[in-house]
Amino acid sequence: MTLPGGIPTVIGLMETLDDVALDFAKFDGLIPAVVQHHQTGQVLMLGFMNEAAWMKSRQSGLVTFFSRTRQRLWTKGETSGDVLNIKRILVDCDDDTVLFMADPAGPTCHTGQVSCFHREVKRA
Repeated sequence: MTLPGGIPTVIGLMETLDDVALDFAKFDGLIPAVVQHHQTGQVLMLGFMNEAAWMKSRQSGLVTFFSRTRQRLWTKGETSGDVLNIKRILVDCDDDTVLFMADPAGPTCHTGQVSCFHREVKRA
């Protein structure tokens, strides 16, 4: 898979796993989960997952997080319909961060923006 201009979205992918034992213990039961648009490569959002959110995401095909404020599982788009359909799942070398390549059904940010990363801060 490539980005516009022929740039590969994943460089040096060496192995495919049927399953992985993620290290939920490292961050008190949560792991960061980055969501990236599977066609454009744009980073859409960052959330956190516990083991139940990880399992639900894999089983349902929709990105599900653990809401730290609500203290419950939260499938992105469960009320708005703007779900994130999982196309690929990648894990980092330490098994403590997940990257979802997803197809968004609508805006990802609650503000209506395509990405939650839509504000640029100037360098000091």
